[in-house]
Amino acid sequence: MKNNDGLPPLRDVINKYDLKAKKTLGQNFLTDLNLTRKIARSVENIEQSIIYEVGPGPGALTRGLLMTGANRVIAVEMDKRCISALHDISTSYDGKLEIHEGDAMKMDEISLIGDPEGRDIHIVSNLPYNVGTALLVKWMTYTPWKPWFKSLTLMFQKEVGERIIAQPNTKAYGRLSVLCQYRADTEILFEIPRQAFVPPPKVTSCIIQITPREEAPDTPNQRILEKIVATAFNQRRKMLRASLKSLISDPIPILNAAKIDETARAEELSVTDFRRLALEYQKQQHADK
Repeated sequence: MKNNDGLPPLRDVINKYDLKAKKTLGQNFLTDLNLTRKIARSVENIEQSIIYEVGPGPGALTRGLLMTGANRVIAVEMDKRCISALHDISTSYDGKLEIHEGDAMKMDEISLIGDPEGRDIHIVSNLPYNVGTALLVKWMTYTPWKPWFKSLTLMFQKEVGERIIAQPNTKAYGRLSVLCQYRADTEILFEIPRQAFVPPPKVTSCIIQITPREEAPDTPNQRILEKIVATAFNQRRKMLRASLKSLISDPIPILNAAKIDETARAEELSVTDFRRLALEYQKQQHADK
């Protein structure tokens, strides 16, 4: 593993290319290469894998990945100002970095990456705050499942990370918790202090790792599960027999069939409970056709 890649310090790169972080793009630039290498070391078998990175900015995490041994990093960046800085990294690392300018929300990642030649693909990103959750939802609702990536190693605001790993009967537990946990194992690896960024954000960040599992044979249609979960949490203070009425006129039969107390609230249901409930709703939908 390299201790120094011969490129200028990140603060010098930011100054050279006048890369003042834009709030409109949700930017906070990492500048600590020791920290970005720590993130890279959490990726399994990085030397033999393909890394997909969104929002590299001036390239702190990109350099950390390459310094740790990644031999192919595919980066998507929509801020034109950062492209020159990223090209400097690509040149220094003999083209191991591929740069694509564009909006990650609109990217067809499979076409972009091409044939992985049997290698695992890992998504590793310091996601822009303004689209981080939307990108996570995009990846976690990929169909068919199991997806094209082997793991997600992502930086989020600590509050968002806590929502992803939250358990039932906690304040943080909600739609995002269920969406991630019914398909994957989730874990917060470590926190990132505010001082590691330019400019420092107002909140602490964290690195979360999400590892997809094979889909269970009794898993309901993805869109149906999403609909049930969103409806239940949209009025989370209400009992399910009331909150689900916006979706189905009489929810009690499907609640009974799923063996869920009609007086329960969304935050009391486990991921397994939501799966059963969605399956019963799906059965009813098919029966009504």
